Amino acid sequence: MTPVRVFQAGLGKCPIEDLQIKTENERWADRAPVEDVLAWGESLDHLLECKTGQLVFEDFLRTEYSEENLLFWLACEDYMKITSETDMTVAAQRIYTEFIQVDAPRQVNIDCVTRKEIIENISQPGPNCFDRAQRLIYALMENDSYPRFLKSEIYQALLEQAEQQ
Repeated sequence: MTPVRVFQAGLGKCPIEDLQIKTENERWADRAPVEDVLAWGESLDHLLECKTGQLVFEDFLRTEYSEENLLFWLACEDYMKITSETDMTVAAQRIYTEFIQVDAPRQVNIDCVTRKEIIENISQPGPNCFDRAQRLIYALMENDSYPRFLKSEIYQALLEQAEQQ
């Protein structure tokens, strides 16, 4: 999937932004059933339950340079499904290295108490190792990114297309 960047020029939009939004909407229009697009507006849970919703939301978050929140949340969801202790240790280390440690490539914004708790448990991680951090990131997305997503041109255009069908 090609990253989409939205460029701002002063207070107005660059013409490339409209083209990118149009391209993104065309890409998602065929994949997003009407019921799904409408459900995405009801709750963040509905949005995240749908693979296409996750992808559209990720594209939106990428325009805000905050896709790491969704990627972390999804990594935690996958982590909780792991049953092998060895696989869990490897996955926990990967999540820590990619999202939790200071200066991680996709460092998520969590408080120092939560980060410290993870550091203390990372040597012997359990299935709930990232629960607190995942809840914090979910709340951040629900209260911050999700409302902006609902107002975004990406979602509004998909909603309009869905309502015309």
